[in-house]
Amino acid sequence: MKTYRQGHTGKQPTRLTVSEPQELMEFLLSKMPSQGRNNIKSLLTHRQVIVDTNVVTRYNHPLQVGQEVTINWAIIRDEGPKIGLKILYEDSEIIVIDKPAGLLSMASDQEKMNTAYRQLRDYVSSTNPEDRIFIVHRLDRDTSGVMMFVKNETLKHQLQDSWKDTVIDRAYIAVVQGKIPDAQGTIKSWLRETKTKLMYSSSKEGDGLEAITHYKVLQTSPKYSLLEIRLETGRKNQIRVHMKDIGHSIIGDKKYGSTTNPIGRLGLHAHILAFKHPVSGQIMRFETEIPKKFTGLFK
Repeated sequence: MKTYRQGHTGKQPTRLTVSEPQELMEFLLSKMPSQGRNNIKSLLTHRQVIVDTNVVTRYNHPLQVGQEVTINWAIIRDEGPKIGLKILYEDSEIIVIDKPAGLLSMASDQEKMNTAYRQLRDYVSSTNPEDRIFIVHRLDRDTSGVMMFVKNETLKHQLQDSWKDTVIDRAYIAVVQGKIPDAQGTIKSWLRETKTKLMYSSSKEGDGLEAITHYKVLQTSPKYSLLEIRLETGRKNQIRVHMKDIGHSIIGDKKYGSTTNPIGRLGLHAHILAFKHPVSGQIMRFETEIPKKFTGLFK
């Protein structure tokens, strides 16, 4: 398993040697049968196939014995999104980003344009107008960190239906109010949503959706605690509600009980996402830096 951090280009190129005269599409299909014709067409369209030293996009390009064909799995574009998104990894099936705090994952009634989805959609279609992206999971507007998008609807449904089996690890970093005395702990409750879209917690079994949160204390000060949090279930606002439940609301989270906002944003960051690639099956792990505003509170 490889770990991809910010700026990493991802999977290493594949290099293949031509042993008999053949057209490029036939050659790639014979060498990479698991990719399928549509995926190989996408590789060619996105200029990810190099013959010797030249980028080739024609399906029927003639190959000669001894030539080397290189497949660059990570797409390289001239420009990326210009709104603070960091693309951690991209191939012909998925895009993984580091979303900044303050940016919606997808459109709401109040905001249609300035969303991660809209910016990435414009980004991929700038190379090929037929390219699309689909949301697999979401982060709250004020939560930063790792998000994955896919490039076809079949993969979207496949991942959403098998999310618990696909995701190997998912960790968040949070700064909460007050000094938590225990080094680690687990919070379990049942979550329900009010008509005003506020989530609340019930200790009564079956009174809502079961939610389980595990936390570990990384650092403390008299005013704050820095936590690493892992979710056993993924409910709406789960971390925020559970931190309020134990009397340690996330800083900047006025909606769920916070009375302080020392860093001018919600103190929640999606730090790690590890999953099985939906096509290759490869285990991929993406790890982002803990925001400096978080760690700066403990110096």
